[in-house]
Amino acid sequence: MNDIKKIVLAYSGGLDTSVIIPWLKENYKGCEVIAACADLGQPDDFKAIEEKAYKSGASKVYVMDVKKEFLEDYVWPVVKAGCVYEGKYLLGTSFARPLISKKLVEIAKKENADAIAHGATGKGNDQVRFELTVKALAPEIKLIAPWRMWSIKSREDALEFAAAHNVPIAHKTEGEPYPYSMDWNIWHLSHEGADLENPANAPKDMVYMVTTPPEKAPDMPVKIELTFEQGIPVALNGQKMETVALMETLNKIGAENGIGIVDLVENRLVGMKSRGIYENPGGAIIMYAHRELEYLCLDRATLHYKELVANKYAELVYDGMWFSPLREALAAFVDETQKTVTGTVNLKLYKGNIISAGSQSPYSLYSEEFVTFGEDEVYNQKDAEGFINLFGLPLKMRAMMKQHVEKAEK
Repeated sequence: MNDIKKIVLAYSGGLDTSVIIPWLKENYKGCEVIAACADLGQPDDFKAIEEKAYKSGASKVYVMDVKKEFLEDYVWPVVKAGCVYEGKYLLGTSFARPLISKKLVEIAKKENADAIAHGATGKGNDQVRFELTVKALAPEIKLIAPWRMWSIKSREDALEFAAAHNVPIAHKTEGEPYPYSMDWNIWHLSHEGADLENPANAPKDMVYMVTTPPEKAPDMPVKIELTFEQGIPVALNGQKMETVALMETLNKIGAENGIGIVDLVENRLVGMKSRGIYENPGGAIIMYAHRELEYLCLDRATLHYKELVANKYAELVYDGMWFSPLREALAAFVDETQKTVTGTVNLKLYKGNIISAGSQSPYSLYSEEFVTFGEDEVYNQKDAEGFINLFGLPLKMRAMMKQHVEKAEK
């Protein structure tokens, strides 16, 4: 421990990371702690967070606005790939962690730090995501995970430690404190813990901090048109929008109409199941619309193979393997498939439902001439007979073999 003189800490301003600062200084004698906070679109008071970090003992504080980088370099690649972990989870926390970790590495190199610390627990996935990214980008930097080392085991322990070390703690004066553990960014908001730990319990309305419960959403559907260029959303209702503004607008529209609530019991990488409630109003719209456009623009073989790739891609992202060779190779495949995924998708949003309302693309592979049930001059239906004979030949040969064997056994 004596060789660690400067540590960069992934800092959120919450209780856990606030007490980590004095704990690091106490356990790594004479070390300097630099707090690094990433603005991923969560509605926090970053000025207050910065001040709190200094009051908790940080020697320097970085507050980084990375919303645009997050969307363009991490979210859009996952959208293009169509990644959904275990059929439900849109990976909101998973792909935020490698970006945060990348920024921690950049700061550590700039500041000549010896180590990077994080506040992830020893039960969760985030410890893996943080540390794999550091190993991939800066294997020489040491990693410190206080939750796997210290004697603090509960919120009460943390509060006691904070009081003993003059760490400022915000106290609510009205109502009960929000009981759930959250992760919030421009793509999603997750909730875990308290009564949600029992999967038999339905989530209470108080859980939802972004999205209107569907039954309380407006009684009239809202129609939108979303435009994509090479798999990336670029315009809403015909108006081109900057990346962050587009995401924020879709979040607002989706939230008002009860879109994007997910209740999932998922398989964590560390071997246990956990239950989470996710709010993804804008993300759910984007993922749905992107899929609609792919139905129109991708051929059968590519679409079906891409579905296989999406499952593996999602697992890699969930497991913290963003900077792995396989994830990068799959991304290259995905980018090739997206060259023709350009066009517009019309949707209706109604009480938690996303309803298809037509799509079009200059690269559409759909031909009304070929699929019409009316008379046409481009498709000779008699050709199907030869195709079926050849396609079904293996089945016919197998049946003939079985008949031959049965006769021989009699």
